[in-house]
Amino acid sequence: MSTPAAPASPHPVIRHDWLALHQEDIIDPELPIVDAHHHLWDHVGNRYFVMDLLGDLSAGHNVRTTVAVECGAMYRQDAAAPLQPIGETEFLNGQAAVSASGKYGPARACAGIVGHANLRLGTQVKDVLQVHIQAAGGRFRGVRHSSVWHADPTARASLATPPPYLLADASFREGFAQLAPLGLSFDAWMYHTQLPELLDLARAFPQTTIVLDHAGGPLGIGPYAGRRSEVLAEWGASMRELASCPNVNVKLGGFGMRLFAFDYPNRPRPPSSQELAADIAPYVQTCIELFGAQRCMFESNFPVDKGAFSYAVMWNAYKRLAQGASAAERQDLFSGTATRVYRL
Repeated sequence: MSTPAAPASPHPVIRHDWLALHQEDIIDPELPIVDAHHHLWDHVGNRYFVMDLLGDLSAGHNVRTTVAVECGAMYRQDAAAPLQPIGETEFLNGQAAVSASGKYGPARACAGIVGHANLRLGTQVKDVLQVHIQAAGGRFRGVRHSSVWHADPTARASLATPPPYLLADASFREGFAQLAPLGLSFDAWMYHTQLPELLDLARAFPQTTIVLDHAGGPLGIGPYAGRRSEVLAEWGASMRELASCPNVNVKLGGFGMRLFAFDYPNRPRPPSSQELAADIAPYVQTCIELFGAQRCMFESNFPVDKGAFSYAVMWNAYKRLAQGASAAERQDLFSGTATRVYRL
């Protein structure tokens, strides 16, 4: 029986020759970093395994540890639907073992794993979660069940196809209730228009640790194109409400995704860290102001964002934006918050 072809990647093509057009020295190369969010996959023309990740980690920044997040890769094809995502956890754990051997450098990739489980299974998802925990060899930290949805197809920037208002679904919430007793967190992936839904969920489950991915997904495409100031105001108001929930943390990153509409891949040269920092400052600074460094963590979102800028430039941009922070705040932003939240 032949193996089905991997799906084509929806993300910008990674062009190493284009990325090489801009090089810069590493800022503060000794600062310890936890990359709080990346993926490993095998799309057509875009394979990104642990050796590729470790190549990026060797760019000069002091990345000590990483958190691998589900992306629908390597599902079990011979299992019942609820158990198919276990294949991705097994894959990520195997990739983590390659890094943990120490043969390829001091960084420990995939030390934390955030997998997928269908929380709409309700209470039955507990059995699936326990299989994930067993399959991850002590590395399983949480679940991401994407709720990213918009009524306008031109505003969509993800291949995920969840139903609308997923977070309010009764069966979803029954499944969500299984996370905290098992010591698991929840990664939330949505657009800024859906943030009130997360607010309601966070208030209903104050004991469950929630991590909001990609700065809350402020849209800049479709009907939001050319309306950045308006979106920033609407997004900021929702983020301010979310910040009142102490169980909600925020990942700062994903800025190379199409939804932010910075259009870096179409430029003749990749952005410098100064350019990138200037573009993303309103998002990063607002999150840190509202949530505090203790609840914010930087992420690479590689290899998705690798189509827009290099690993070295990205972390330099983050470091530029954190230059005014105290030593304790910088530690939280670059490693401390991720270490605490994901128990690394």
